[in-house]
Parts: sequence; structure tokens; C-alpha cells
Amino acid sequence: MRLAGPLRIVALIIIMGLTWILVTILLGGPGVGLPRIQQFFTSPENSVTAEPRARKYKCGLPQPCPEEHLSFRIVSGAANVIGPKICLEDKMLMSSVKDNVGRGLNIALVNGVSGELLEARAFDMWAGDVNDLLKFIRPLHEGTLVFVASYDDPATKMNEETRKLFSELGSRNAKDLAFRDSWVFVGAKGVQNKSPFEQHMKNSKHTNKYEGWPEALEMEGCIPRRSIAG
Repeated sequence: MRLAGPLRIVALIIIMGLTWILVTILLGGPGVGLPRIQQFFTSPENSVTAEPRARKYKCGLPQPCPEEHLSFRIVSGAANVIGPKICLEDKMLMSSVKDNVGRGLNIALVNGVSGELLEARAFDMWAGDVNDLLKFIRPLHEGTLVFVASYDDPATKMNEETRKLFSELGSRNAKDLAFRDSWVFVGAKGVQNKSPFEQHMKNSKHTNKYEGWPEALEMEGCIPRRSIAG
């Protein structure tokens, strides 16, 4: 009878040990117990495999660009609230975060061979001096790429020379730009044909997405590197 007490204690210890081993197997360690337990109650037919995320490439493009091409994405400003963005080869050239965008035309000049940013500036086309813009784009060297994104108003201060210079860079729409239109464009000094990289949305009270402004434009693509650049 004296052995009954110790035997009970040994039996209790053995039961607790077996219980701990069983719990450990089921739970698989801290933090992963719930999935292990759920496996016992979930049939293979009901299990759902998560869809793999679509891979994004430079500047968020859905496909990689071919060799000897530059990846880009341009987003115009939205009304007078959200600033534009210009991305090239996964580098943000202009944006509100970089604090180098402003009302009017936001322009980044890029070496067409290396893809190196040469200069980026914003030109106020509502209250600014159009001569500042002309001094910026008149002396461009052959092969220089020109990235343009509008914000708020791109055209009030535009004159005939400004429109002509953008047309010579490959723009189809510069001649028609008007107050508060949305415009994104990629051109180059010395091109022979019109650029395939351009979008234009007219300011119209019948179609405007915002009160007094059309919707923002977004354009992406692959630009062949230029054979020459100044």
C-alpha cells in the first residue's frame, strides 16, 4: 500500500510526458500550431493555392524591355493636387517626393545613349516666363531624350516657337495644347518621324474627371537607345 502513492506520481508524470509529445507533434512548435491543426480538418479539395503575384520590372512595367532599350513610365499630374512622375530605368527622375515638380510642364532631359539624367526642371505655364522654357529646349544636342509631364496647366504661356520646338522633337499634339489639358510626351532632338510616345487629354467640362480638369494620363514603354547623343 505504501507504493501506491509513488506509483501514481510516476504514472502521472508519464501521462503528462506523452501528452506533451502529442501536443508538440500536432502544433509543430510555437507560432505554427493553427495551420497544423487546420490540416486535419481541411480536405485537399477545399484547399486554395494562393495566386502568385505578377512580377513587375523596371518602373513597374509588366514586361522587361529588350536589350538596348530604356524602360520608362510617365504619369501626368492629377488636377492641381497630385504631382506628376517621371521614371526611367527604375529611377524616379521627377516626383513630388523628390520635390522637383511644379505647375505647368515638368521636363527631364536624358542622354539617349547612356540613359543618364542631364537636367530636370519645372516650368510654370500659367504665371511663369515662357522664355525660361525656350532657353531650356532651344540648345538641345542631337540624340537628347525629352520626357514631359503636365501638371495643372501646360499651355497658357505657350507661344508659336514653343509649340514648333516640341513638334520638332516629335510631338503631334503640342500645336493643339490648351488651358488645363493633360499631356505626357517623350521626344528626342533630331528625330525624323513623330514620336509614338505621346498622350493628350483635352480639358472639357463634358468629359473631365475632376472639376475643371481632365483625368491624369499614364504612359509606359521601351525606348531604343540613341546611336548618338551630345
